[in-house]
Amino acid sequence: MRQEPLHVRHHRRRPLTTEDAEVLLGAAREAAEAAGIAVSVTVLDAGGHPLAFRRDDRAVLISGETSTRKAFTALQLNAPTAALTDAVLPGGPFHTLPTALDRPLLFIAGGLPVHREGRLVGAIGVGGGAPDQDHEFAATALAALI
Repeated sequence: MRQEPLHVRHHRRRPLTTEDAEVLLGAAREAAEAAGIAVSVTVLDAGGHPLAFRRDDRAVLISGETSTRKAFTALQLNAPTAALTDAVLPGGPFHTLPTALDRPLLFIAGGLPVHREGRLVGAIGVGGGAPDQDHEFAATALAALI
């Protein structure tokens, strides 16, 4: 069986683009605004580099940091942060992970990995609302990308 050239395989594995990031950012902010919540939204590429960030001027200042950490956590563990909250409780498999690493992990709902064609291509994090609200805003954004 003949293997496709690298440039063809790469094209099929489309990375998350800045245009995609703007769609995610806009959809999350629109959902939050409709709920009357001021948020910060962070979108990271597969390498953990920022593609888009926006903090509503009414959002609490720390929401910028929490949105970024939620996105980073979802990316690194390839899982929604809402699904990981119990894992860091005493006796959980990740109980010591937040303090064992010199990384900005945050195990609070609001971070989601972004997949394309079955591959992890980035993550979105939302901060500023209650954790369940942040999760819903991020999920709404993901649905807008598809």
